[in-house]
Amino acid sequence: MRLSQVSFRYSRRTPWILRDVELTLRPGSVVEVTGRNGAGKSTLLRLLAGIIPPSRGSISDRPRVVGYAPDVFPVDQPFTVTDYLTHIARIRGVSSASAEELAGRLNATHLLTQPLGDLSKGSAQKVGLIQSLLAPPDLLILDEPFAGLDEQTRTELPVIIGEIASHGGAVVVSDHQNQLRDFPGADHWLVGAGAVTAQTGERPRQAVIEVLVDAAEADEVEQKLRADGYTVRRTA
Repeated sequence: MRLSQVSFRYSRRTPWILRDVELTLRPGSVVEVTGRNGAGKSTLLRLLAGIIPPSRGSISDRPRVVGYAPDVFPVDQPFTVTDYLTHIARIRGVSSASAEELAGRLNATHLLTQPLGDLSKGSAQKVGLIQSLLAPPDLLILDEPFAGLDEQTRTELPVIIGEIASHGGAVVVSDHQNQLRDFPGADHWLVGAGAVTAQTGERPRQAVIEVLVDAAEADEVEQKLRADGYTVRRTA
C-alpha cells in the first residue's frame, strides 16, 4: 500500500493537517503511530482505512479486507452487543460464530447480552475491536485500542496483532499507552507538524527524565503527558 504526496484538510478554509506524506505499508508489517495530541494521528488512520479521501495526492493498493476500530466506539445504537456483531458479520459475509470466539479471547463474553448504550468506555472499546476482526483483515487499523482495557485484554491484543501479521496482514496502531513499544520488528511512524516520519525497525533513541509533582496533581500531569505522546511510569 502506497501513500503518494498525500495532504489533508477538512475544508479549503482550515489548516492543513497532513502535507505531502510519502509512506509505504508492507504486507505483514506492524506499525506503531506516535505523536502529540492533535498532531493528526487519527486523521492518518482514517486515510489509511479509506474512511476519508486525501485532499491531494493518492493512496494506492489498499488491501481488500480492512478492519478499523475507532478511538471512540459509537454506542448510541439500538442493539445489544450480540445483535450488533451479528449484523456486522452478515454485512461482511462471515459467520457470527467468530464474534463469540473473539469475545472469549478479549474477555468480553459477559458483554454479549448487554445493550450498547450501557457499555463503559473499556467495554465499548472491546466491541469495536471485535467488529474490526470479524473478517480476517488484510489491513487492520486500530486507533488507541488499549484505552480502558483490562490487563487480560491488554496482553491478548498484541498476540492477535502478531497472528494477523504472520498471515501477511498489515497492522497500524495509534497508541498513547505504548503497549507495542517492545513488539518484535515493529516499525514506528512519528506524526507532527503536518509530516509523517517513518523510523523502520526500531524506535528513536529515548531518554528518561524524572519529574516531581504534588501528589494531588499527579493524575492531571500524567494525563497531559500521555496525551502528548509520552510514556509515563509512576513510582508512587
